[in-house]
Amino acid sequence: MTRIFRLIAPLNVLLMLMAFGSGIISWLRHGSERGSDIYLLHFLLGLTTALTTLFVHCLVLTYFLGTGRWVKEVCVAYGLPDEHLPRQTRDIKRRNTPRVIAAMLLTIAAAAAGTAAQQRAWPGWVHLALTGATLVFNLHVFFVEYGNLRLNGRILDAVMTEVERIRAERGLPNSKEELGEV
Repeated sequence: MTRIFRLIAPLNVLLMLMAFGSGIISWLRHGSERGSDIYLLHFLLGLTTALTTLFVHCLVLTYFLGTGRWVKEVCVAYGLPDEHLPRQTRDIKRRNTPRVIAAMLLTIAAAAAGTAAQQRAWPGWVHLALTGATLVFNLHVFFVEYGNLRLNGRILDAVMTEVERIRAERGLPNSKEELGEV
């Protein structure tokens, strides 16, 4: 998952920067008043960025839910103690989830403020402020998520090491042999 994240998170940040930059240019040129091409570009980049940001965070959230469940079930099946590896995955998920949800909500708020500014329901500075906060906060959360993904990967490796040790003690073939991957 860290390899995928290292690809999609920077692309998402690039989209954020492009949407932010096109928004600044559009605002300076009063693009939304004239329906200019720069405004349309900003709108499309902003919408794409918001959806991509939500996708990245949902992917990470789902990954932690799935791997946490997998670690728990494997540890139950092999009689490994709950205090060690399953607890670590739960702790990572519990630390990560509030930040991810906050980043997602802030992203939605920035997009909604953009629509409100375009409709003249809210002043443009509200959208600008929320967008700036969204960019900074998502950068922070991406770094935290990456660290948590790396830590979770090490836990998954530790689970597999323990499983292979137990299988060897019981005279069972290793997992690769069992799956016919050798």
